[in-house]
Amino acid sequence: MFAPERRKLILDKLTDQKRVTIKDLSKVIDVSAATLRTDLSKMEEEGLLKRTHGGAMLANQTDSETSFFIREQKNRCEKAAIAQKALQLLSNGQCIMLDASSTALELARLLKETPLRLTVVTSGINTALELNSHPNITVILLGGIVKKGSESLEGTLGINILNQIHIDIMFTSANGFSIESGLTDFSMYEVELKKSMVQASKKIVALLDQTKMNKISIASFATTDQIDMIITDHEMPEGYSEKLAEHHVDIIIASSDSY
Repeated sequence: MFAPERRKLILDKLTDQKRVTIKDLSKVIDVSAATLRTDLSKMEEEGLLKRTHGGAMLANQTDSETSFFIREQKNRCEKAAIAQKALQLLSNGQCIMLDASSTALELARLLKETPLRLTVVTSGINTALELNSHPNITVILLGGIVKKGSESLEGTLGINILNQIHIDIMFTSANGFSIESGLTDFSMYEVELKKSMVQASKKIVALLDQTKMNKISIASFATTDQIDMIITDHEMPEGYSEKLAEHHVDIIIASSDSY
């Protein structure tokens, strides 16, 4: 078995059990403990897990972080204000990408009330349903596995579609953002799809409320250099504006006072 196959099996086990031991893994995967230690060390370097004595565990995350319903309710006014600024970037005839984030869903709700003529590619089930009845918007839902406890599709089944479409702007959120790690999220399978979404898009706009700033999750799907613009609801952490300017990232501050 090749290393990528072993590491996928390890991630599958971690997703199901949250914690694994090298002893148990060696029985399932049928390789030496030394090989598994090398795999786990490499995966820890990549931010996929956290090593423990005799095994590994998923990086800390809570149900409130992974439940879409709970995330959707958090900072609703701030997300609506961010979405309103994002809406101003759009014009007729564009092909845009919306990820499965709750902030992108807020943008979809605003789009539903406009006459804009667009093609919208999305990995969000709710986002697709929100826009499906719009007479001037063509919705393309990326294929994938329905993520439990969420309203998103994950995995790489939708990548072939991305190879056939030119995306003008991708609007994406994340579980966390830092200058060093870029945009990070907690689901490895969703991260893999998002990486492909980023690669297929001409412009990347990150929709980030203040709770996402200076926070790092399990794995990165876009480096700071890949981001063209950040729309947020609050002033940047100290030193961020200068560093983002060095990376040629534009910053827009949205006010939630009217929501």
